[in-house]
Amino acid sequence: MRRPRRRRSMPLRATGLMVLLAAALLGPLPAGRVASPPGFTAATVPAFAHIVVVVEENRSQANIIGNKAAPYINQLAAGGAMMAQSFAEVHPSEPNYFALFAGSTLGVTENVCPVNAGNAANLGAQLLAAGYTFAGFAEGLPAVGSTVCSAGKYARKHVPWASFTNIPANLSLPFSAFPANYAGLPTVSFVIPNLDNDMHDGSITRGDTWLYQNLSAYAQWAQANNSLLILTWDEDDNASRNQIPTVFYGAHVKPGTYVEPISHYNVLSTLEEMYGLPKLGLAARAPAITDIWGG
Repeated sequence: MRRPRRRRSMPLRATGLMVLLAAALLGPLPAGRVASPPGFTAATVPAFAHIVVVVEENRSQANIIGNKAAPYINQLAAGGAMMAQSFAEVHPSEPNYFALFAGSTLGVTENVCPVNAGNAANLGAQLLAAGYTFAGFAEGLPAVGSTVCSAGKYARKHVPWASFTNIPANLSLPFSAFPANYAGLPTVSFVIPNLDNDMHDGSITRGDTWLYQNLSAYAQWAQANNSLLILTWDEDDNASRNQIPTVFYGAHVKPGTYVEPISHYNVLSTLEEMYGLPKLGLAARAPAITDIWGG
């Protein structure tokens, strides 16, 4: 996979006594380090106060981008970073959720329930261990911490955190618990609509409408509050190419269409780099997405 283009800063030409004195007092600066806008780390990605990751179902990029049936999603794509070469890992759905959440498909090759991942490393557990916060919000989850495989239009196969014992059960929440005060959100949240609203069973229009009704206010708030919305899909419509829409929208995002190839592992790698976490599994081989920031 081609490494994303990195922005190069112009070298500083330091002359004069004051610069020499400052250098003597402060010591040498790390190579390549420049002043960053508020909310940025010394690395090449922002450190957001809040991130919400929404995973939709079974649509290719061609199904969504430019489709009049998805006006809100296309509004996000136009106002954010649209990753034009985003690809899922495999078919069917479930292994892709584990790839995004744990850096591995965990050997899962089909939609099965339950998957007992035990205390295997994953993004949620990493965040908690590092002093950050995490929660998963799944529409239709029948009770906090439920491990049921299905209930109405809820499907555990789309809820990866439910398979790990190192994520407390009280962090697996129904979407009805998603806070109205967005400042109270965890550091990273995952949101899984139900089968009708994630486009698995329902139409593109229905999924787009649900997203607008439930998360457009957060997306708007995120732009002014050092926060981010990531919208992606588990897989495409079962084509061999497996090309999916992925959009980053919020603070510090430079709007545009970006053509470097990315996968679920690059998205995970980016999230881990934001918070200084070790790269899990195949995310260690997937460069973080760095060229979309600075807006």
